[in-house]
Amino acid sequence: MEKAVIAPYKQDWSSRRNSRQHPLLSAAFATGLLIVCGYAGLFTAYTAFQGPHPKKFSVQIPINANQIIQKCANLNVIPSPPSDFYSRKESDRHVSGTRPTLIKNATIWTGNIDGLEVILGDLLLDKGIIQAVGEVPVHVLNAYEHGLLKVIDANGSWVSPGIVDLHSHLGDYSSPKLRGSDDTNSRKGLVQPWLRSLDSLNTHDDAYQLSVAGGVTTANILPGSANAIGGQAFVIKLRPTEERSPSSMLLEPPFAFNGSGIQEVQPPRWRQLKQACGENPSRFYSGTRMDTIWAYRQGYEEARKLKVKQDVYCEKAVTGQWDSLGDFPENLQWEALVDVLRGKVKIQNHCYEAVDLDGIVRLTNEFEFPIAAFHHAHETYLVPDLLKKAYGHTPAVALFATNARYKRESYRGSEFAPRILADHGIEVVMKSDHPVLNSRFLVYEAQQAHYFGLADNLALASVTSTPAKIMGQEHRIGYLRKGYDADVVLWDSHPLAIGATPKQVFIDGVAQLKNPFVLPKSDYLQRAPKTPDFEQETKAALEYDGLPPLGPKESVSDIVVFRNLSSLFLDLGNGIEQIFATEDYLGEPQIAVVQDGKLSCVGTFGTCPTSLDMNSRTVDLHGGSLAPGLLSYGSPLGLVHIAGEETTQDGEVFDGLTDEVPSILGGNSPVIRAVDGLQFTTRDALLAYRSGVTTGVTAPCSSGFLAGLSTAFNTGAAHKLIEGAVMQDEAALHVSLSLSFSVSVSTQIATLRTLLFGRLEGDLGVQIAKVLKGTIPLVIGVHSADIMASLIQLKAEVERETGKTMQMTFAGGSEAHILAREIGAAGVGVILSPARSFPFFWDMRRMLPGPPLSQHSAISTLLAANVTVGVGVNFDEAWAVRNTRFDVNWAALEAGGEICKAEAIALASSNLEKLLGLNSGTVSSNLVATTGGTILDFESKVVAVASAKRGVVDIF
Repeated sequence: MEKAVIAPYKQDWSSRRNSRQHPLLSAAFATGLLIVCGYAGLFTAYTAFQGPHPKKFSVQIPINANQIIQKCANLNVIPSPPSDFYSRKESDRHVSGTRPTLIKNATIWTGNIDGLEVILGDLLLDKGIIQAVGEVPVHVLNAYEHGLLKVIDANGSWVSPGIVDLHSHLGDYSSPKLRGSDDTNSRKGLVQPWLRSLDSLNTHDDAYQLSVAGGVTTANILPGSANAIGGQAFVIKLRPTEERSPSSMLLEPPFAFNGSGIQEVQPPRWRQLKQACGENPSRFYSGTRMDTIWAYRQGYEEARKLKVKQDVYCEKAVTGQWDSLGDFPENLQWEALVDVLRGKVKIQNHCYEAVDLDGIVRLTNEFEFPIAAFHHAHETYLVPDLLKKAYGHTPAVALFATNARYKRESYRGSEFAPRILADHGIEVVMKSDHPVLNSRFLVYEAQQAHYFGLADNLALASVTSTPAKIMGQEHRIGYLRKGYDADVVLWDSHPLAIGATPKQVFIDGVAQLKNPFVLPKSDYLQRAPKTPDFEQETKAALEYDGLPPLGPKESVSDIVVFRNLSSLFLDLGNGIEQIFATEDYLGEPQIAVVQDGKLSCVGTFGTCPTSLDMNSRTVDLHGGSLAPGLLSYGSPLGLVHIAGEETTQDGEVFDGLTDEVPSILGGNSPVIRAVDGLQFTTRDALLAYRSGVTTGVTAPCSSGFLAGLSTAFNTGAAHKLIEGAVMQDEAALHVSLSLSFSVSVSTQIATLRTLLFGRLEGDLGVQIAKVLKGTIPLVIGVHSADIMASLIQLKAEVERETGKTMQMTFAGGSEAHILAREIGAAGVGVILSPARSFPFFWDMRRMLPGPPLSQHSAISTLLAANVTVGVGVNFDEAWAVRNTRFDVNWAALEAGGEICKAEAIALASSNLEKLLGLNSGTVSSNLVATTGGTILDFESKVVAVASAKRGVVDIF
């Protein structure tokens, strides 16, 4: 080692050590000092003391002193992009050889000015970044070699930034679900900040391409919510890379991955951390909320103590106190939480109820760290002032639009929450929690939020610019600005119009859709939809603490006159027909008269004289419509209040293939009837009723082979004993066949063959006899085309044996399009559930995605093969029933005009009535009145239901 002699420096080290001077200034001084010293390992210094002669002493300087000082200087630097970021000429993610693209004549939603800026013009993409927005100078275009620039004429179509998903498990909870495909949760402890979602990221997930086809370009991949602190999240671009590795998908890695330690990028980039509170950690670890909060405090206390050690160490280092200083205090397990305390981490916090929100807010103030966003957060709209007490700044709130009531924590969830939070100045994000919701349709969450009152600029921002900001990436994604990443979606309609589908998606300037199929869309879909008036409902959500009354305001048994109809749809025995539209009539507005819940006259005030009765009630539909009530199938609606609470539901039936059925039930011969377990006035049923779904058909809940007999009930009835509450005690016999069962498919089919040919006695034999006679349908839950093929053969065997036609319906049907002709020829019907397929399991992976990935959808393909098609519940959950009218509208839009409105309504009414064995006229016994359009339209609102069986009109 060399010795260096330094002249006396008149500095009071003790006062400097106690100084509150900014650590960067201290570091700058110390760094300069080391440079003067020549980075010596040992130097001799003089310290001042009273008297004319200074005292000399020696100090050992570590060989890496400069690195230590630099590390200390960077400890509290807040993440940011490099200073020259906006002068970049090429993206760090640019793919060499990508052609520049000019999108011309576009309607451009930039995200600027709080999402209010819309520009009519052009967009130039090159070298992975946006080179110009609006007016592209001619000289810029002329600079490209002839034929190099790819030009897309948008013809006025909407262009937006790529969709950003703040909460996704894409790649960590892979599709299809296989052993080892769920890497979202660890069971090793409540607090595990050292875990990283990147270490589980599967690059072969079938969902990547599907999500990109929905316009999703960026996703924050979070660990699950089993832990209080589940680990670090990572932001990825969904574009496949040549390297094909998870690391190559990262947007901005917060540190280098070239060693076992943490080498921070400079300037630092934002890190992401997943936290969770409430029921999830309690359930997975058999603890309580008290245990969870203590685990938080214990973990953060460890981090705080480590942070203090680091600060003391650096204070000594920058003041030259190297003697016995040792190594920089580090702990790979806790370094992420230390960064939280230094303000360098975006915390994404799963948290539902006020009690848990309050606990986290207190935690943030105790340890002085901010929360980026509360996720799921179903009660945040009830406690906005509480959120504003969080340390540092008010967290954003990441929500589902209508997905609620699936457990106690979400029971008070409201569709009006986005609007209410925005009214309080709180930033709102709509997220997917993929695969809980298929992130391909994340923009649909924004559409629904807008439908229920969130302003259109904020709704579109909620899946673009706002999540980009919340994850700390607003400097490069979420907006269309010069110098930003070239993540762009060209839409076939306004992004907030239902069924909006990308024509093309660019990620880093690379087009992601090969030969996309584009369907023409009507002019009315080229603007943001008008939001119906939900003012009173919004107020009631707050007034009743999240549980407003959902029944009708009044039930009228006398005459009700619906005036100013724009259209009328009826089932006259041959399916749904459109009886009239206003453009067919001139002169006086059309009216419909309903007496005792039955339609008695359609015409004008002149042609319907009873409409002038003194006792009549008039409802102005303002250009609305009347249509048969919709029917729902595919969820436990009417058997469940809260899916996650066993004490609020009917429960599952025994599975005769794998369970020992109690002898008291008659061995393996009993057939369970859903009608016996019906529960009325569930909130999901009442919300469905208010959304035009007046009939629910529900089979006994089963995860095995034989479920039992379904029942049909009125979703708005108060209890079973009311006339018309149960519309049909027994509808169909339900079984399921799947590759996912614990017994073989061949065993399942052999069992079904035995049932159909076994001439059984007892209750099961009676029901099978009805199936063989064609009296009731056999509804088979099945997705695999191979299993369907065997079932078609079995049906033919049975019919040859009995000489009678058996009514068979496939429910699920993800792969039914593969056998469309054969299914049609066999006279088998199909209930598609979900209506927009997704490869959750292996036997669903050959689903037909529809535009833009395929020209035809599963529904249009089956209809073309003369198959009777119905639409089931999109997520097999009761909360989703309310969206049935939008599901069938979406199906019509995806069919490109091949399905008219009447046929779309039939998908969830008369077709299902036939497929599920309901008596003719069950659907048409209810009429739904809407304002602002038909029952399918995204601008309409259900205002009344006329029930012929109950003899009343329910007015909302």
